[in-house]
Amino acid sequence: MMKRQVLRAVAVVGLSGAVITGCSGSEGTDRTDQPSASSSPSVEPVSAKAQAAQKVKLVVEERISVDEGQFGSGTNSPCSTSSPQMFTAKCKVAAAATSEAADLALRKINGRRGFATLDSVARKLQDAVRTYGILGCATSPTAADTRKACLEPAAVIAQGFPDLRSGANLGLAGK
Repeated sequence: MMKRQVLRAVAVVGLSGAVITGCSGSEGTDRTDQPSASSSPSVEPVSAKAQAAQKVKLVVEERISVDEGQFGSGTNSPCSTSSPQMFTAKCKVAAAATSEAADLALRKINGRRGFATLDSVARKLQDAVRTYGILGCATSPTAADTRKACLEPAAVIAQGFPDLRSGANLGLAGK
C-alpha cells in the first residue's frame, strides 16, 4: 500500500512537471520565442565617427568646465553686457580663455565632417574676441559709439562656453 502511494505521488509530480514545462509563458507567449539564459543581446560596435565625436566632446567639455568655473558664463560672465566688468581687463582675460577654448575645439575637430555647429560657434567666438580687442573694449573706452560697438562681441564672449558646449553636444549627432 505504501509503495503504491509513493508511486502515485511520483507519477503526479512527474505529470505536473510535464504539464508545467509544456505550458506557454504566463503572458501567453511561446517560450521558444524567448531568448535562452545563455544567449546575450547583440551589441553594435560604436562607429569611428561616433568615437571621434565623443572624444572631441570630452576634451572640449573638460576645458570649458575649468574656464567656466573660473570666469562664469552668460549673465555671470565678466563680459556680460550687464556686468560692470565688461569694459575691464577681467573681461579681456575671460575673452582670451574663451578664445583658447574655441581654438582647442577647432584643433580637435580638425576639419572633420559632422561638427558644423561647433566649427561655426568656435569661429564666431574667435571673431568676437578679435573685435573686442580691436575696439579696445577692455580699456574702458569713453566714446559712446565704441562702447555700443563693444556690446555685441562681449555678449558673444559671455555666451561662449555654453555655446561651445552645445556645439560639442551637437557634434555627437553629426551636426
